Amino acid sequence: MERDDLIVNDSYSVDARHDEAHGKQIRKKIYFVTILLSVITTVEVALGIFIKQGTDFWPVVKWSFIVMTLVKAGYIVLVFMHLGDERKSLRYVILIPYAIFILYLLFIGVTESSHLNDVWLEFQP
Repeated sequence: MERDDLIVNDSYSVDARHDEAHGKQIRKKIYFVTILLSVITTVEVALGIFIKQGTDFWPVVKWSFIVMTLVKAGYIVLVFMHLGDERKSLRYVILIPYAIFILYLLFIGVTESSHLNDVWLEFQP
């Protein structure tokens, strides 16, 4: 019985691109992704540590957390799920509903928490 899973095309090895230049390009992309996500996370942690709740700037900090988290999540989807290699229209078709859904969940959470806070304050002695 002859195997049909063997590659018999001689041009396959030429097209495979397993050379050092391609490896450097991949490593450069990995370093960039690691540094970018680390910087965004460091900024989030620094904002959380140095800006205290109750200040006038705190609502801006909370919204910046949301925006930075959405940026990180979108970038992770683009890079690690290989969505960045797709056409731009497909990226938007996947990422925009995702972002709208997350913002909708945040809206529901903020609205419900403010209503619960109003009810809580109403029944306080």
